[in-house]
Amino acid sequence: MTKYEPDLSLIFQALSDPTRRAMLAGLNGGAVAVSALARPTGLALPTVLRHLGVLEEAGLIVTEKTGRTRMCQARPEALAATSHWLDAQRALWEARTDRLETYLETLQKGMPE
Repeated sequence: MTKYEPDLSLIFQALSDPTRRAMLAGLNGGAVAVSALARPTGLALPTVLRHLGVLEEAGLIVTEKTGRTRMCQARPEALAATSHWLDAQRALWEARTDRLETYLETLQKGMPE
C-alpha cells in the first residue's frame, strides 16, 4: 500500500460507530467547530476528541486550530476508495447471482413436469 492510498480497514472501522457517522454527517455543510460537533452528542469533550481522532486517523476529516477553536472539515474524497471497493464487491456478487439464476433456470427446464 502506498503512502497516499487510504486504509480501508481504518475507514470502515471509523464508520462503524453511529456517533462518528453522525459527526461526519454534521460536517456536510463545511468546517465546524469541535464544540458544535460535540453539542448534539451529549458526550464529554475528551470522548468527542477521541471519536474525531479516529475519523482523522482514517483520513475522513482534517482538523485545524484557529485561535482557540479547533475546526473540523470532512474529506469526502477519502470515501471514494470505499465506494470503489463496494462497487467492485457489488459487481462480483451480482455476477455470481446472475450465474446462479441462469443455472437454476437451466435445471428447471430439464425437470419433468
